[in-house]
Amino acid sequence: MSKDVSVELIACLQELHLPTMQAEFQTLALAAQQESSSYPSYLLELAERECQQRRQKRTERLLKESRLPLAKNLQTFDLKRLPTKVVQQVRTLLTGEFVQRQENVLLFGPPGSGKTHCCCALGQELVRSGQRVLFTKCNALVQALLVAKRDLTLKTALRRLTSWDVLIIDDLGYVQQSREEMEVLFALLAERYERGSVLISSNLPFSKWEAIFKDPMTTAAAIDRLVHHSVILELNIPSYRIEQAKKNQSKTEDE
Repeated sequence: MSKDVSVELIACLQELHLPTMQAEFQTLALAAQQESSSYPSYLLELAERECQQRRQKRTERLLKESRLPLAKNLQTFDLKRLPTKVVQQVRTLLTGEFVQRQENVLLFGPPGSGKTHCCCALGQELVRSGQRVLFTKCNALVQALLVAKRDLTLKTALRRLTSWDVLIIDDLGYVQQSREEMEVLFALLAERYERGSVLISSNLPFSKWEAIFKDPMTTAAAIDRLVHHSVILELNIPSYRIEQAKKNQSKTEDE
């Protein structure tokens, strides 16, 4: 390839914002020449590398925006600890089809059962498939909504939260909230109803949710909206942290 052609091609690729093709076209052209590859094959490989790099950068950006704790991923999640039914449910959820159906996922179980890890692992896989995911602790979310209500921007904040494909609310009911705090959370759930998927983890079964929402009518309405289109995962298993502590203690005693 002549110098003039290379210069002109670089200029075109810069204008078209194709940095990967710009960086690799000469190397791939030489390899294609040595292997006697066709022009379409050379162009296809070059375009595929550009697409791959763009997908990778988009995934990195979405993971950063998601606020997901990246250490809690599918590779570090011990599926063997879960009941067989839950394992099957998790594998089905990993396809991401529930997001297209705007279904919710509700995870129940005692502290340490892996609810948060499961949510985060699902969230990361959804991001890698192109979904926009936001992870937040319930308490932090409620406090942010209260600030928005005080500043008369609650409607805007709710609209912004509704724009995410998947909203993960972790530890619902872990910290007891006031009535005002639960009112803004209910407003969010009502706003997202049939508009986008919500993943919620809680150590409290539905029968104890009146302690969260403070009012029987509000509690019933919240449950009704969440359950209408939902998948429920029950992680009724011992605490992973306690199991690990016992193993470490036994190992120490044996030594």
